[in-house]
Amino acid sequence: MKLRQSNYSWLILIFIFIFIQSTAQSQQKRNNLFDFGWRFHRGGALGAEEPAYDDSQWRMIDLPHDWSIEDLPGTTSPFNIDAVSQVSGGFTTGGTGWYRKTFKIPAEYKEKQLIILFEGVYMNAEVWINGEFLGNHPYGYTSFSFDISDKVKFEKENVLCVKVKNEGENSRWYSGSGIYRHVWLNVVSPFHIATWGTYITTPQVNEQEALVNIKTSLVNQSSKISNFKLVTRIFNSGGQEQSEVETGKAIEPGKTIEIVQEMKLNKPALWSTDSPVLYKTISEIHESEVLTDQVETEFGIRSISFDAVRGFLLNGKPLKLRGGCVHHDNGILGSKAYDRAEERRVELLKSSGFNAIRSSHNPPSPAFLDACDHLGILVIDESFDMWKEEKNPNDYHLYFSDWWKKDIESMILRDRNHPSIILWSIGNEIPNRQKPEVVELAKTLGEFIRHIDPTRPITSAVNDLKPDKDPYFAALDVAGYNYASGGDHNQINLYEFDHERLPLRVMVGTESFPLEAFGSWMDVRDHTYVIGDFVWTAFDYIGEASIGWRGYFQKQDFFPWNLAFCGDLDICGWKRAQSYYRDALWKENKVSIWVTPPQPSFALNPERQLWSKWHWNDAVDDWNWKGSEGKIMDVNIYSSCGKVELFLNGKSLGEKVTDRSTKYLANWQVPYEPGTLRAVGFAGRKQIAVAELHSTGEVTQIRLSADRNKIRSDGQDLSYITVDLTDNEGVCNHKAENQVSFEVDGPGTIAGVGNANPLSLESFQLPKRKAWHGRCMVIIKSDKTAGKIILKATSAGLRTANLEIESN
Repeated sequence: MKLRQSNYSWLILIFIFIFIQSTAQSQQKRNNLFDFGWRFHRGGALGAEEPAYDDSQWRMIDLPHDWSIEDLPGTTSPFNIDAVSQVSGGFTTGGTGWYRKTFKIPAEYKEKQLIILFEGVYMNAEVWINGEFLGNHPYGYTSFSFDISDKVKFEKENVLCVKVKNEGENSRWYSGSGIYRHVWLNVVSPFHIATWGTYITTPQVNEQEALVNIKTSLVNQSSKISNFKLVTRIFNSGGQEQSEVETGKAIEPGKTIEIVQEMKLNKPALWSTDSPVLYKTISEIHESEVLTDQVETEFGIRSISFDAVRGFLLNGKPLKLRGGCVHHDNGILGSKAYDRAEERRVELLKSSGFNAIRSSHNPPSPAFLDACDHLGILVIDESFDMWKEEKNPNDYHLYFSDWWKKDIESMILRDRNHPSIILWSIGNEIPNRQKPEVVELAKTLGEFIRHIDPTRPITSAVNDLKPDKDPYFAALDVAGYNYASGGDHNQINLYEFDHERLPLRVMVGTESFPLEAFGSWMDVRDHTYVIGDFVWTAFDYIGEASIGWRGYFQKQDFFPWNLAFCGDLDICGWKRAQSYYRDALWKENKVSIWVTPPQPSFALNPERQLWSKWHWNDAVDDWNWKGSEGKIMDVNIYSSCGKVELFLNGKSLGEKVTDRSTKYLANWQVPYEPGTLRAVGFAGRKQIAVAELHSTGEVTQIRLSADRNKIRSDGQDLSYITVDLTDNEGVCNHKAENQVSFEVDGPGTIAGVGNANPLSLESFQLPKRKAWHGRCMVIIKSDKTAGKIILKATSAGLRTANLEIESN
């Protein structure tokens, strides 16, 4: 009996030991954010890759970081008429920059694999650890990693050094410069799940049952055979376990294997744009009952299909893509990809009616795709803007032949579990698409992608749409049409013309002009084989300066223009006139009022080409026209109501129909008098929508309004504060251009300021900004300390305003 008790006690001790080991492993942080405590130098730094290099005079920074958005040394502006980037880069400056981070690795990591992962560096990154060269990565938009396990010193200082070269003419838009996305230090056991090694698909989906297929790539970097169990569990959005599967196997040292598991879920919640429900897998590796690795992966259960007869189907239901193209920059933050900045962009686009985004012309950040998953936005994930032939002398064409497979693989492996992604794009307006060698390369890229992920179709955005592009389109699953419809510059409707020739071709408007929004959307509505339209652009951006006003062809004398000025939303995220027109096309019961200024808002370009239609009509939501009393004002109403009645100071100016026959527009010629201009939308005789413009008094006060008054004290969370200059009645005066100064007290800093004025050369960094159209913006970033952040805004002659933000 005593012997049995002794054996039993030993069993308990063994069990406790195993439990403690397993718990310790599971609590060990696998993915460690490596963004804080870097030093930065702008310019050359001979020998800076050596650990002993003295970087004490370098600036301390945290990532994400973009030096091109910062003021040029010795100035108060990031813009320079002589910048190499010229109009394309918004007259901003690239160059070379150096980053160094000193850190220690604890002794308990000696038996671990240490992987440093960069989400995105623009561009030509060269990386060293303790003076040893790890490698380079030319492309500025794909993620890459290095194993530093055998190159670090434990319990001693290590130096990670990154040289970034954004040199020469290499981009057609603002790229930013530097380590502009997150960096991670991943700590794993020698036997572990590979980076991006979980691949989840849902090959069979209906409302009653879903088959979930999970492929897991396992890596054994140890020196022995590993006998293991792979345990995979699925959890619903409420955290409740739905299913579990276990697979046991052995793996030889130095080998990588793939384990395939399947599970069925009853009555699954399907992911859609209206209900973006996400599930989560937790994949665990157990060796001798010890947990050695654990990876969590979010995914959505949904089905997609495309054909010319039914169009695009999401979960078996037709859905038209209300799309927009976006570049990667975050406006007044430059290219810095803070999670909240990426999430906010997606939030604003969703609230403006978009259900689809094209990531033009490169893979977006993981945070951007996470936001699309969570908020219900579909994505065309695009790879390149060029292949072997240049669009700029120093662009990616120099590296394409050697790097395209690695960069495509990085994009697909990293992004393939996002339910938001429905199409892979192999490129945008690739030169010479009619040539056989370019067609063959398109086939090669498509086949390579399908080998990695056969679940999504391949597309590419094509301009100069002629039958000679048919072989190129034949290499694709969905044909991307740039600027195909809605315009009087086309003698024929290209969608209808090509459908007559090739009735099985599925088409999508991968780019369209804002000015042709009506025709572009009607083509989508009228034809099942046209599955959607993507306006250029959904969000305004730095670079391609003034294509939305002065147009093409672009010249150096466009300076000081630095913004494209073609987005539905401006760089601060505020809706522009064309976005309100899109409301009338996409949404019910919408009405808005727009006034053509008596004088053009900016100097016109008499040389703008007729085909250059990225602009919108000169329109402002302003009824302050002092000195124009009695003069006729051109007033336009955008309305999805059946009819609209316009009132000036309570007096009716008549009713007009607003429907497809009028392109959802109504126009009045109104003699100006101060007061209130009011538009009322009707369905029959029922009033369903109202819009008003008010004349205002002199500016007397500042109004501060934050998108979020509570943020996380994680050193990276953001609060976007709109600063309105108002009269005594609280009405914003759109003529106000007062300078507003900012002070911050508490655990936060100013991350950026802006006003969306496309000609402003002001600093995005200094704690002050002039208003434009009566407002400006300041972004507050949290520190790592909890507490109250107080923003104080002052302007000469106006009452001071204060705003409190809670950070915890």
